Amino acid sequence: MTALLGLDLTGRRVLVAGGGPVAARRVRALVLDGADVLVVAPQVCEEIAELVGDRSIAWRTAEVAEGDLDGAWLVHTATGDRATDAAVAAWAAARRTWCINAGEASVGSARTPAVARVGEVVLGVVSAGAPDPRRSRTVRDALAEHLRSGGADLRRRRPAAPGSGRVVLVGGGPGAVDLLTLRGRRALAEADVVVTDRLGPTAVLDELPGAVEVVDVGKTPGHHAVPQHEINRILVERALRGQVVVRLKGGDPFVFGRGGEEVLACHEAGVPVEVVPGVSSVVAAPAAVGIPLTHRGTTAAYHVLNGHGGLDAAARLILAEKSATLVILMGVAVLGELVADALAHGADPATPVAIIEDGTGAHERVTRAPLDAIVDRARLAGVRSPAVIVIGDVAAPGLLGGGHPTDPADATMSL
Repeated sequence: MTALLGLDLTGRRVLVAGGGPVAARRVRALVLDGADVLVVAPQVCEEIAELVGDRSIAWRTAEVAEGDLDGAWLVHTATGDRATDAAVAAWAAARRTWCINAGEASVGSARTPAVARVGEVVLGVVSAGAPDPRRSRTVRDALAEHLRSGGADLRRRRPAAPGSGRVVLVGGGPGAVDLLTLRGRRALAEADVVVTDRLGPTAVLDELPGAVEVVDVGKTPGHHAVPQHEINRILVERALRGQVVVRLKGGDPFVFGRGGEEVLACHEAGVPVEVVPGVSSVVAAPAAVGIPLTHRGTTAAYHVLNGHGGLDAAARLILAEKSATLVILMGVAVLGELVADALAHGADPATPVAIIEDGTGAHERVTRAPLDAIVDRARLAGVRSPAVIVIGDVAAPGLLGGGHPTDPADATMSL
């Protein structure tokens, strides 16, 4: 029978006999585990040589000898010669030192499991009977995929020591739950606390275990339920308690998400922080309704801005010259001012405009009109935030042929 154990190899001597590609794979994993690795081989492959050059491992240029096992906690033999590997395994057995024989697993006293790391969890799979590496890898991959997709609750069960927590900023994507990344789902599966707002895939909160605390800091246009400095304080305070804190945001944390401020707050407090990128509504909302931000023969660039800040000089030039697509976030409330500014600086009144509400969400809708008519069209249609505004020739209906289920005839270019 085979028993699985978790070995702490940090700072402990591990002997690797052999210098070829198989040995290199073992050496690389051992270095990541913090082991004190000694390679014994007449020659080594390039990857091992690089580790020697970096002083990550030690190398003795010789055929392996029994004395090389002195002080070793674990032995890996991968010389490529069965007789030599068997001899190394016999020396290890005589010393009661665990030995992994890469050439013939049944001759060694230990096996290397098929390993996957998912957050703070290390998953290992071995066969209970005769070695079967392919089956072990197949099972490992299936289990790892399940964990990485958020299919299991990965939260710590034992109380964490104060100061051992961390913050993960997760870009939740444009709104549809299935556009949340696998890494984002994994972070949620590890969370003790989720700090969220009204944007992004809020429906995923219903999938969290009941013991996960959800802190709603939701913001609506013109009304900040919780000031940003208070959000920063919540993240830092909970992490310092030893909790894993996920800050779930819509889109990408670093695209008008104030994620940079939250990272700085964590750094200033000495709190570990990770950023999980998300699919930004900048590209996702237009793509979901069949609007390409760039299209060969139409435009080769796009410019993004926050509507609350008004048009910048680059945006005015882009609209006047039709040199790129302009994408505006948080611009519904100031649409009239933006349009007036654009027209005053030489924008073509006939420039196509599309406003995508609730992109990828259940209430996704597109409203279209020329630039000089879009304000009235949006008012009549009752356009509301969250919405992405696309200005440029790529927003013209029929650019890619056909229509789109969320682009009804009564929301097209004519008033």
